[in-house]
Amino acid sequence: MNNLPEIHPLNAPPEIAAIYADIRLTSGLSLVNLIWRHFAALPGVLDWAWDAVRPLVASEQMIAARQRVMANIALPTLNPLTIDAWRAMGLSDADLNDFRDLIANYVRGNCTNLIALTALRLKLDGAVGATPVFVSAEPPKAAAPLPPIPRIDSLDPERAQAIKALALRHDGAQGGIIPSLYLELARWPALIDYFPSGLAPLYTPSAMLAASTSACRAAETEAMAMLPSVPAAPANVQAMRPALDHFTRFIIPDLTPVCIAVERLLPRE
Repeated sequence: MNNLPEIHPLNAPPEIAAIYADIRLTSGLSLVNLIWRHFAALPGVLDWAWDAVRPLVASEQMIAARQRVMANIALPTLNPLTIDAWRAMGLSDADLNDFRDLIANYVRGNCTNLIALTALRLKLDGAVGATPVFVSAEPPKAAAPLPPIPRIDSLDPERAQAIKALALRHDGAQGGIIPSLYLELARWPALIDYFPSGLAPLYTPSAMLAASTSACRAAETEAMAMLPSVPAAPANVQAMRPALDHFTRFIIPDLTPVCIAVERLLPRE
């Protein structure tokens, strides 16, 4: 998993950019998560994987499944901060609105990807079940565009090191993977410093394990009821299996609880 290859949206050729645009449009998100950017670096994999799970992502069933997964993730008690406490960290009201939108994007995106990609993994593993008739949901409201995710090597060395330290709190991120959420924090340096203390109850090994395990179990339950019809696989499909397994068993289950926890810490609008 070290130095996971990816095609960054800023460098995507037209055919990849078109799939990225459809991922954003269908999911109602303004970002393309790392797992999809990695699939784009493997010839023929991104369009195949997205074709397989797109009906799930666009369905009414996914909306309900996301809510059940969120409700079944085990989180420790966290005390929301007052708006004055956030302001004391140097975040303006505009910053808070932007950060709230970002976290909402990540909660929705991580839950969706966890369920959809777990369903794909289970199907490739030979899971048997009736493929449901997916009921298309109303197209989600398009999310406001976000600034491009910075590259870790473009950041100030001290800030980059702090972000790497956050990533190392996750067992699944060992080996050099930097979760996109932590790279986004470069826009608000005070949050890079806040996360270790503000999320301390969740960052303990036992709490992280409980949260990640519960996320995996909830996603697998939902995925078994949403097994996709998988089109003919590309010749190099095995090249994507290590990442598919790692992201659905470790990376996304580890980060989803963090996103949900942060959303609960934020003051209401």
